Amino acid sequence: MENSNQEWYEKLKEKYDAINQDVDAHLEGLLWSKPITYWDYIQTESLLSLQKQRTVFPDEMVFIMYHQINELLFKMILWEIEQIAHKEELSPSFFAARLGRVSRYFDMLSSSFDIMKDGMEVEQYQKFRFTLTPASGFQSAQYRMIEFASTELINLIDARFRDGINRKTPYEHAYNHLYWQAAGKDHKTGKKSTLITLFEEKYKDEFLKFMETYNSVNLWTKYKSLPEDVKNDAELIQAMRHYDYTVNVSWVMSHYHAAGKYLESKGQVAEATGGSDWKKYMHPKYQRRMFFPDLWTEEERATWGHGLE
Repeated sequence: MENSNQEWYEKLKEKYDAINQDVDAHLEGLLWSKPITYWDYIQTESLLSLQKQRTVFPDEMVFIMYHQINELLFKMILWEIEQIAHKEELSPSFFAARLGRVSRYFDMLSSSFDIMKDGMEVEQYQKFRFTLTPASGFQSAQYRMIEFASTELINLIDARFRDGINRKTPYEHAYNHLYWQAAGKDHKTGKKSTLITLFEEKYKDEFLKFMETYNSVNLWTKYKSLPEDVKNDAELIQAMRHYDYTVNVSWVMSHYHAAGKYLESKGQVAEATGGSDWKKYMHPKYQRRMFFPDLWTEEERATWGHGLE
């Protein structure tokens, strides 16, 4: 036992010597440190203090917590994508395994929309929603980053402008022609709505840097840089197709149907809180957005999102 303790001590000493630290000082510190608890490690009290209602309606709390859970899952997704993006020797098994994790997170997001769809009273939502204007789920910065990290910018450009954009296009010009820009503009005047103006004031500079960072290490570019035998790996291709469809069809349609319950009431279609034409903005058959277009057949691309009303 004594030899084992000495071995551990030598390993600790080696670790702390490498950073010019005294191992004995760190060991003495253990004498005075408090034991870790679940609530301190998870920061439970801080987490549960972040729900701030703006109205008296109880179901607003469901709405707030649901979206906070979404953001936590988005952070987990970005964490996994980052591992793929910066992995030097990327094997198909590592790539597929991390994509599998990401897809499971989006599977959770897709199925969880029932919490919003069936977990709030329509009457309550239609009242408290007006206190949220002009805020919108459109303004989730992490979701935009997931898109930037997943595919090449050309696949996120509004289809009407793709012919005039390539890899030499300045990032700001590409940014101004992203598919979701159309949802934040007045189609007659071209003026940006308050929804997108506030969003850009907060995040535009960060987005431009993020776009540049992932320009050469996004999932699609990383995949295309792999050797042919690796790119043809059936497990990896299936993982990529599943992720693409889950994000751009399954999750989007779950959101679409949940929004429909609350925004299509008594035969009338209301605007989203941000003022966007939510039906055309959200439905995949209009955007036909794909992260990995070459992994789908011509027919699959042409019928993307069809028959899912």
